[in-house]
Amino acid sequence: MPENPSERHAHDAARITALVESAKPDDWSRPSPVAAWTALDVVKHLIEWPRDFLKGAGIELAPLDVEADPAAAWLRHTADIQDIVDHPAGRVLSNPNTGDNPVDEAIDQFYTADVWMHSWDLAKALGREPDLGEERCRTALEGMRPIEQLLRDSGQFGPAMPVADDASHQDKLAAFVGRDPAWRP
Repeated sequence: MPENPSERHAHDAARITALVESAKPDDWSRPSPVAAWTALDVVKHLIEWPRDFLKGAGIELAPLDVEADPAAAWLRHTADIQDIVDHPAGRVLSNPNTGDNPVDEAIDQFYTADVWMHSWDLAKALGREPDLGEERCRTALEGMRPIEQLLRDSGQFGPAMPVADDASHQDKLAAFVGRDPAWRP
């Protein structure tokens, strides 16, 4: 696992980039495991919310037309975010929900983690089998279980789905965040 915010973002963004670049025009309307979202909605989410979030660090990024060209928008967005984590310049991101954090650490904690998790959704929407990494899934799940009620109350996760005790850590994590590990488009 990469050891700093810059390397983690590059690693996780590359996983989504491979999926985005492999998508055909008709793939963008495919359903995703996120209720009422398409594959395009997954990418729009990963582009739009962080651009707004970064305003808390005084960073204004130009809006991107994701619907017109999802791949081009994703590549521009990824380059924008990578530049920020590569050159944080002492900027602090202030947010009423997350407090004050160095911008690269805020991106790492809130955005890069979201990219990693949503790579599962995009892979599933495109009919591919995701691989989030068993150890990383185990670690993430261990970190989320103690704050489960807080996470559920945030509205970010759906109700936990049932999963077998001997399921993979990835399937357990997907089920924890409200996804059906066996979901297919």
